[in-house]
Amino acid sequence: MSIRSQSLRLARAVAKELQPAALPKEFSASRLHLHQHVVHQRPLATLSNHFYSSTSSSRTNNVAWIRNMSTKPNNESQSADGEIPPTNNDNGTTTTVANEGDEAATSMASDATTTDESKIAQLESQIKDLKDNLLRSLAEQENTRRIAARDVANAKSYAISSFAKSLLDTSDNLTRALESVPPELRHDHDAHPVLANLYEGITMTDDGLNKAFAKNGLVKFGERGEKFDPNLHEALFEYPDPECEAGKIGQVMKVGFTLNNRVLRPAEVGVVKAA
Repeated sequence: MSIRSQSLRLARAVAKELQPAALPKEFSASRLHLHQHVVHQRPLATLSNHFYSSTSSSRTNNVAWIRNMSTKPNNESQSADGEIPPTNNDNGTTTTVANEGDEAATSMASDATTTDESKIAQLESQIKDLKDNLLRSLAEQENTRRIAARDVANAKSYAISSFAKSLLDTSDNLTRALESVPPELRHDHDAHPVLANLYEGITMTDDGLNKAFAKNGLVKFGERGEKFDPNLHEALFEYPDPECEAGKIGQVMKVGFTLNNRVLRPAEVGVVKAA
């Protein structure tokens, strides 16, 4: 029902209330004619009291209907101690506005609590995910830092690998030149002074080159009598040798080199086998 309709009904009820109250049904003309002897026998005070009681009950019913149609809160209906009297529902059950308010407040508080709990659970899940992502990011950064440091160290240590490999052939040629001179003529400065001086010069060059290699982490290995190591040596052949133990290196065809403890070139050797 709209506010305008309620206002019209309220105005009509007020106008009807302000009109003179009609006589009750028991005081209609027909009933007065039928019971005239009863009326004459009753005292005037009794009739007046009965008339005014009927009028008061009708007026009370009108006031109650006006209050029910009013849209304003009925503050006058509260009792002296502040309690709200019960109201009758359409289905006959008795409820109070206070109980309905308590139930509504309880429902709202329950909904608010449920909403807060769901928000807290959602925030805790987000915090857990963020912590996991943070730990993963830190671990990934640490791995990246460690790999970068290793790469930098390897770059510094093995930056001269290609340059050192190009000098290995020079070292091999100097070794072959020294081995080509007969042992009895290497220091014969009287009969063969030129050859002895040449051998001495080549020896000095080879020693200087080996010192330069060692200064930059390049070390020569592979000598006769060493134990064969497949990680360091490359076996070209096997042969029996009664003067050498089986599994040892009997001949060195080409020496090997390591650069900062990493094999730059394996030594090419011949391995003694069991007879």
